[in-house]
Amino acid sequence: MKKRTKTSLFAALTVLLLGCSMGQAPDNRPAKLPALKPGEVVATFAGGCFWATEEAFDRLKGVNEVVSGYAGSDYPSPTYADVSTDQTDHAESVQVYYDPKQISYGQLLTAFFAAHDPTTLNKQGPDVGKHYRSMAFYRTESEHRQLVNAIQKLDKSGQFKDPVVTEVVPFKAFYPAEGYHQNYCKAHPWQLYIQTVSMPKIHHMEKAMDGQLKAE
Repeated sequence: MKKRTKTSLFAALTVLLLGCSMGQAPDNRPAKLPALKPGEVVATFAGGCFWATEEAFDRLKGVNEVVSGYAGSDYPSPTYADVSTDQTDHAESVQVYYDPKQISYGQLLTAFFAAHDPTTLNKQGPDVGKHYRSMAFYRTESEHRQLVNAIQKLDKSGQFKDPVVTEVVPFKAFYPAEGYHQNYCKAHPWQLYIQTVSMPKIHHMEKAMDGQLKAE
């Protein structure tokens, strides 16, 4: 990996400030992945900052758990500071654990494409960098076909003025992010970034998934 840039220093400062705001040192230990339940299926997506993506998926019926982390690169065991340099080739991602009897992979795709702008390359709103790129990781050929078909339909629909640039790649590895990143929206609902950047994306997903949301 190349020498860290100013971006990594900013990431480190963010961690420090988060710790100060919570009155304690942030939990920098990687989160633990949950054990797969009988009949449960896993899907992995990257749609910009994982705080909003995690919260969006977590609001869907049939989704049991969502973990924020990093995917899209062979670089092992990355940290937030590593990924923020844009040198490891990871994207901020989420791993979704869901019950296919309650929600289908196709419905997850609808939520995914509604929760971010899949037409902006290496950028989501004010967040710029390759680690914010749009990616979908497939585990089966069926998922691959559904992803390709979903993107083709979006491009033909005219829903977006620009073509979808989401990378569709086979799943290789997912590295859980640090503990303080998990359930971040729920833990910091009044933070300015959450209110102005994360929540609009979440609300847009909710409109697209009306009828498939968990009861509040």
